[in-house]
Amino acid sequence: MHVIAIRNPQGASEARILDAMHRLRARIFQGRLAWNVHCIDGREFDEFDGLSPTYIIALSGSETVVGCARLLPALGTTMLNAVFPELIRERHLPAHRAMIESSRFCVDTSTEEGKGQALHEATLSMFAGIIEWSIHNGYSEIATATDVRFERILGRAGWPMERLGDPVMINETRSVAGVLPADCASFQRLRPPSYTSDFIASCKQAA
Repeated sequence: MHVIAIRNPQGASEARILDAMHRLRARIFQGRLAWNVHCIDGREFDEFDGLSPTYIIALSGSETVVGCARLLPALGTTMLNAVFPELIRERHLPAHRAMIESSRFCVDTSTEEGKGQALHEATLSMFAGIIEWSIHNGYSEIATATDVRFERILGRAGWPMERLGDPVMINETRSVAGVLPADCASFQRLRPPSYTSDFIASCKQAA
């Protein structure tokens, strides 16, 4: 799996990758998870896509988008503060300059490439890519909202989340917010053997 980051797409190739990413989000969030999300022509968008986020995207060997996440600085407008404050004990994200928020994480685990291990290779590649990009850009913590099922997946992968509050039922989903470390130890632990990226984090050079 190869992981890239796109903020403002440069050229037709990156525009096509972002289009495929929005299609994947629609398939996962509306199709598989039955979330009440906003889709147009088979593509999922929300207001946070208009805030110039950075997208972390996993590509298969055939250049197919198999995973994605959206990153926004925690000191700016975030989903946790604007949409899910009830998940935070203090009702406000304890943000700082070295914290970034990850949202809209999804992976196409139906793809054959990357199967055959406890966690799909695309999932591990996305974890590693988010961490590596964060380190490379000066972030040490990643805040996110997820469900308790995925929280268990994070722990099983070796990337435990520190909760920011107790779980809350949101639209029939037991949801929870927390913070994940962005450090070299986590990156080395999670990175699958086939992982490559466009980033240059010092911990990868030392591997």
